[in-house]
Amino acid sequence: MQDNNCDHHREEKMKHHHDYYYPLPGSDCSAAKTDEAAESSFYRQHISEEEESISNQRSISHLNNYALAGAILASTNSILLGYDIGVMSGAVIYITKDLHINSVQVEILVGCLNVCSLIGSLASGKTSDVIGRRYTIVLAAVTFFIGALLMGLAPSFPFLMAGRVVAGIGVGFSLMIAPVYVAELSPALTRGFLTSLPEVFINLGILLGYISNYALSSLPCTINWRLMLGLAAIPAAFVAFGVLLMPESPRWLVVKGRYEEARDVLIRTSESKGEAELRLSEISEAADSSRNESNGKGVWKELLVTPSRPVLRILVAAIGVNFFMQASGNDAVMYYSPEVFKEAGINGEKELLSVTIIMGFAKTCFVFLSSLFLDRFGRRPMLLLGSIGMAGSLFVLGLGCNYLQFSDEKPLWAIATCVVALCSSVSFFSIGLGPITWVYSSEIFPLRLRAQGSSLAISVNRLMSGVVSMTFLSISEAITFGGMFGVLAGVMVVGTIFFYFFLPETKGKSLEEIEALFEDEGNTSLRLR
Repeated sequence: MQDNNCDHHREEKMKHHHDYYYPLPGSDCSAAKTDEAAESSFYRQHISEEEESISNQRSISHLNNYALAGAILASTNSILLGYDIGVMSGAVIYITKDLHINSVQVEILVGCLNVCSLIGSLASGKTSDVIGRRYTIVLAAVTFFIGALLMGLAPSFPFLMAGRVVAGIGVGFSLMIAPVYVAELSPALTRGFLTSLPEVFINLGILLGYISNYALSSLPCTINWRLMLGLAAIPAAFVAFGVLLMPESPRWLVVKGRYEEARDVLIRTSESKGEAELRLSEISEAADSSRNESNGKGVWKELLVTPSRPVLRILVAAIGVNFFMQASGNDAVMYYSPEVFKEAGINGEKELLSVTIIMGFAKTCFVFLSSLFLDRFGRRPMLLLGSIGMAGSLFVLGLGCNYLQFSDEKPLWAIATCVVALCSSVSFFSIGLGPITWVYSSEIFPLRLRAQGSSLAISVNRLMSGVVSMTFLSISEAITFGGMFGVLAGVMVVGTIFFYFFLPETKGKSLEEIEALFEDEGNTSLRLR
């Protein structure tokens, strides 16, 4: 009852706000614009505390259905990367047998998709600004569809590599555009949950990949891995057609001057017409400000050559969180999970594939729970909890692997400790770095820099993922798996310190308000807000 009263009270305020005239941006009604700006300022000032209270009281049942549907359709694209991570962990066992490749070729095969996704990540920013967010998602799905077919039909290692390259470009497009689209479509109070959905679908894809490995493992090795990889074409086709039902990003529509279309989308993704008008006003002001601040400068020049202090802080935060996401070694652990479990004392292909399903199920459950609580507890607490938990889990995993390596016996308690520590590590990743990296990357850049800024940050993400994936086995052979996990634990300690000092809290703030967090001259705000 209290929740309903709060929503009713907020609705009345929205109606009062809507009584003011909202001219279309670009009209000649300067007086009306002044009234609009003054009322918007008055409105934001007097209900900011109420918004904070309501955001803590709301449950997922208050999600806007239209925004949720759009977020789910866009995030489905991310299932493609997750499926590849999961399925390659098992498929590579049979590819090695069938094509007779060595460990170096295995690393290249696994890591090349992530390195090539760098191309898609860098190209996606400009592409999405030109053709729109929605059609960029279609382009990503079509590219991955072609890559999946090439991999499934591959008669040789070079042909398989070609498929990985094409699929990697599609993955790069999808990883950048899905979070940006969802962030631009979502209301502020539920943006954390909706923007974290791409990570939920990545984990769901990983789980489906593990299940596919187990289900097809009994087939001949000349057939099973081709089916495992080729099945990825099915969700890619679904995404390509499903995205056509989605609306375009309202912020992209405003930038292109299509205000009526933007208003229609905002009305459908807001709780009331008054809230939609307020969001349109804020987006229009941000778009006008962006045009004035750019002064004819190119976006890449403003990002990399002459960045202002706030833009530099945003770059450091976005690139830093993406760097540590992959420097944590999570992707490599998922790709090579059978090798890691084998090192932990588990033998037999069926047993190895079975335990990966357990790990994938735990990872998927925890990322979904994290998404549910992101808008209640905030980004920073979840991120810090996840990174501290990862550091501890990786340290225990390193000790356990070293004990098993140098012990003549393989006691069950030591094997169980390693399995639990590994599952704990990926679960803490799903609580913190997994979903929150995509949320931060898509919401902290100002409108004029959002597409290219996000693509730059995610390009760093993909580059690090490729480097770690292509060197994980070699380094582990040189310093042992225990030593490798000890190094990764140290990386997460450094990452936790970085997150504490450089990533501010963005919960409940509109995309237009977040930029102000990085404009404060005192760096203390970045730690404590």
